[in-house]
Parts: sequence; structure tokens; C-alpha cells
Amino acid sequence: MDESRDEPRGPVEPTASAAGALRPSWRYRVSGGFWEERMRVNREVTIPLGPERLEEAGNLENFRLAAGGGSGPYQGPVFSDSDVYKWLEAAAWEQGREPSPTLAGLQAPMTRLVASAQAPDGYLNTFYQCHPERDPHFSELTFGHELYCAGHLFQAAVAAVRSGGSTELLGVSGRFASHLATVFGPDRRQGVPGHPEVEMALVELYREGGDARCLELARYFVDARGNRLLPLERFDSPYFQDHLPVRKATTPEGHAVRALYLAAGAADVAAETGDATLLDSLRVQWDNMVASKTYLTGGLGSRWEGEAFGDPFELPPDLAYCETCAAIASVMWSWRMLLATGDPSFADLIERTMFNAVIAGVSLDGTRFAYVNPLQVRSTGEQVSERSAGYGRRAWFGCACCPANVMRTLSSWEHYFVTVSPAGVQLQQFGTGTFSAMTPAGPATLLVNTDYPWDGELDIEVLDAPGGSWELSVRAPGWCREPTGRLNGREDLEPTGGYLRATRAWVPGDRLEVRLPMPARRTSADPRVDAVRGCVALERGPLVYCFEGADLPGGADLERVVLPEGPLGTRALAGLTAGAVGLGVDALSLDIETSDGLYKTPSDPTPTGSTELRLTAIPYFAWGNRDIGAMRVWVPRA
Repeated sequence: MDESRDEPRGPVEPTASAAGALRPSWRYRVSGGFWEERMRVNREVTIPLGPERLEEAGNLENFRLAAGGGSGPYQGPVFSDSDVYKWLEAAAWEQGREPSPTLAGLQAPMTRLVASAQAPDGYLNTFYQCHPERDPHFSELTFGHELYCAGHLFQAAVAAVRSGGSTELLGVSGRFASHLATVFGPDRRQGVPGHPEVEMALVELYREGGDARCLELARYFVDARGNRLLPLERFDSPYFQDHLPVRKATTPEGHAVRALYLAAGAADVAAETGDATLLDSLRVQWDNMVASKTYLTGGLGSRWEGEAFGDPFELPPDLAYCETCAAIASVMWSWRMLLATGDPSFADLIERTMFNAVIAGVSLDGTRFAYVNPLQVRSTGEQVSERSAGYGRRAWFGCACCPANVMRTLSSWEHYFVTVSPAGVQLQQFGTGTFSAMTPAGPATLLVNTDYPWDGELDIEVLDAPGGSWELSVRAPGWCREPTGRLNGREDLEPTGGYLRATRAWVPGDRLEVRLPMPARRTSADPRVDAVRGCVALERGPLVYCFEGADLPGGADLERVVLPEGPLGTRALAGLTAGAVGLGVDALSLDIETSDGLYKTPSDPTPTGSTELRLTAIPYFAWGNRDIGAMRVWVPRA
């Protein structure tokens, strides 16, 4: 298959020799519907806010200090550089989607500022350059974040080049990567980053420039992990995934973002080196994560302490951490596993996570952010941190890793929609738009029209085709019980292997109509998740729903609500986002006597009666955009 193309390339671009079942396709151009609105807000509102917030927080001033052009104390956490790099990556992907003079005017001077701070030997980290007394470099790997920041720099550089932009950051990155190659390796410094991220960035830098030292260094960091090379500070080895080699691990443990970035980087290494053993281990870890450590929303991380995974089935809704960055890291890992295996279950998790756990991290107007994303918030809950969801979304954070991460994810989201294989083309994610793909017979262009996720109908029309035979596959989501397809109004298609497939010599005008019925459904919790045993959640299509205090009748208390069995209706939602569909459900509010004590004897039951309510559930991603108040996903059965 001829992989050459002039179109912008995406965040993950395996080389021609890499092992894998699928390859990323040319970018999907979203032009309407749900994802167009979310991406437009990101482009017009959220990303332009970045430089202002980075200036206010001192991130940019740190670069001026490192370059010798300013004076004053270092500002922000040790990893402040990474927020600048993530913003630059977001701006680059947006420039690839559609050039913007406004973004270019923000992007170019920031790029020059970063380049001006680089040391002659290629080293770049403003914290340590502003604190020369902390030399030697890389002597504080546990929490120094030098390699973590380097990884985000490399990804920003790759994004700029693949989007047709400046190569300036690529030059900066190449010099820094060359410096790293002289420091770390089997015959050099023995050490691993306290916060993984650089592994997948090094692989992508190798894919872009062909420097084998980048791939070898990435492989070294993956293989050296688990040998307890990190000096312990505050946390034990599992927090850093340094307790067990990656190949021997069976489930992600410790700090969730660290674990998932490591897994994504390991998947890249496995693809480029053909390491089937490493890939098999990652598959076991992913399967166990999905089976016992993933929230209904796709969120990950059940403990505030250490921002970490908990034990299997330890998934409390109110104490959930579910950091926005962890959801984004999950998408990154699943995308790489999808490319490696072709298994649509990875695309299923990407869909669940994007629609629920990722976009919940930014307000509908694009100006405020959530760091943690719990599945329950009490109206009387104590707010212990600026990250507490009960405060509502915030304009920025002292630790601002999540806002710029959301920006770069939404700006690159189009690259995750379509894959190609020797058999043909696979539509993995759904939204109105056009995409071009290299089929076995040559390039083809298709148009997709849909109101997804509010409606499950997809109409796919071939606009241009090469004439030879190839397979068009559309993912049949795991949530859908009866997916169907019809080719040119005549031939019915049934799902096989998780896809609706049709093979033919396609011609312009051919149409594939896909129907994904999405009745509202009640989802029961696994009884091993003791925190929500006996509870039910509502879902429709790929969306998880929640109840919010703003929709309760006056005086009603969400903590008293229970759900009896009964039909679920749909209703239009005003004031949230275009076309939003809510769910109508009959509920009961328990009348509860007050007492002097929390516990009562069996002869003194707490509920004394109930009041009937008609409630509206809203999509989880949209909660917290009105008055700050109670929210819950899991509700006890009546």
C-alpha cells in the first residue's frame, strides 16, 4: 500500500516497518454536529486563552529567566515547562486543521522563546537552568520531571512539523534528544524518569527524523523500568511503576497518569521493535484495567492519595479522582493498542472515554476546567482542594497539567477517526465530516453525515474511489445490541468481528447506511464494586448520564433519591449544548426522619415514606455548567 501523502499527519505515525494490524489514515475533517461544536469552542475560545493563563502563572517568564532575559523568582511547579509545550502542540494541530493568523501570532513568539532558553549542550529545563545549585542535571529523577518535560517538548515539535509548520522546535528537540542519548542507556547512566512520558515522545521523534538513538533510548527506559532504579521519595515503588518490569506486570498500578503514559510508550516500542511479548503483556494489563479498575465514564484513578489506581473493583463514585489527564492518557494507550491489534474493543473504550471522561474536563463554553471528575458530588461535601469538583470548574490550576492537555487532545481528535489496513478502511469514531484514505486500490474520499451521539444513524457516501475492490468497515459499538447496515438501499450487512463490513469495487455515489439503535438503558453495577452495589446508572448510546441538583424540584435532596423500575423517556435539553438529549425517569425521594444518631436499631427504620418525582438526567460531560451543587451517576434502586 502506498503510504505517501501530502495531508497533515497525526500524533502517532508508525514507520512502514512497524508491526501492527492497522495504520492511521489521513485526517478526518469534522464539519458539523457534536464534535464540530466541541472542537470549534476549543479552537476559538480555549486555545487562545492559553498564552494569557501561561503568562499569568509565570510559565513564560521562566523561559525568559532561563534565556537570561529577565529577573525574578522561578514561578510554578518544577514541571511548568510542560504546560507551555502542550499548548504549543495544541496550536500546531489546529494550524494543521486550518491555518489561523491569530494562533500563528501566538505560536511563533512562544516557539522562539523556548528555543532561546536552550543550553549550548542541548539541555533544556527552565527550573534547573534557573537553579544551577541543583546540578548535576538528572540527579533528581524521582520528582525532577526533566524527562517528562522533554517528552512534551518532543511531541510539540513533531506536531508542528506534521501540521506543516515550523521546524524550529524539531531542531531544539533533536539537540536535546542527542544530549539525552549521551547521558542514559545500558552502558551509561542507569535511571528512568519519575514521570513517564518521554518514552512515546522519543519513539515519535524517531519516526519523524529516523534517529535510531531515540528508539533505542525509549526501549531502554521501558526495559529498565521495574528494577527499582528510582530513589523513593514520599511514595513507594508501585506509585512509580518501578516495582515490576513492564513485561511482568498484569495490571496498571500506582499514579494513574504515569502508568498510562508508560503503557502508551511501551506500546510504541513494541510496534517499532516487533516485540510481541511486550505487546502481549500490555494487552493483559489493558484487559484487567477495563475489567476491574475503570469507571463507567472511562475515568481512571480511584484514590486521591497518589492520584492512583486502587485495588480491583475499588471504584467509589464520590471519592473518585478520575483525573482528566488520566482519561487522555487512556485514549493515547488504547489508540496504540488499536493500531497494533485491530481489535475494536480499544476503539470502544476510546469512544466511552472521550465522550464522558475527557470532555467533562472542560466547560461547555471552553473557559473553565476540571482536574478531577468524580461520579458523585454531595451538596454538603467538604472541599479539601482547589481540585475538588464541588468548587466547580476553575479558570486554571496551580498544577495546570489538565487544561492544556484537553486543548491538544481536542485539536488532534480528528486523527483518531479512521484507520487503514491491507484489506481496506475502518471508520472507528463517528461525526459529520469528510475523510480521505489510502485503500489497497488507491485513494478514496468519503462523506459521513450523522447526528451522533444524539442519534445512531450514519449515512456514508463515497465521493471518490479508485475503482478497485476494497473493504469498508464501520465499528459496531459494544454498547449497541442490534447494529445494522444497508448498502445502496438493497444489501443488508450484519456485524462480524465488531465491524459492519462491505467489500466491493466502490464507485462515487455508493452509500452505506448504518443504524445503531440507542434506546436509553439502565446499567447495573458489578456487585464486587461494593461502593455502588445495588445501584443503577443510566446510559444512552455512548453517553453516561447523571442527575444534577439544578434539575431537582425545589427542596428535593439528591441523596434521598432512589430509582424504581420503569420506562425511560428522552427529551430535548435546552441551555446546554446543541441538540442535547436528556432522559426522563420516574424517581422517589425518601422521607427520612432525623435522629440524634447516625445509626438506628432494626425496629426503627430510617425511611418513613416517599415522594414521587419526575427527574431529568443530563449527559455526564455537561454537568457543572450551571449552578454548583449535587450530582450523581449511580443511584440506589428503590
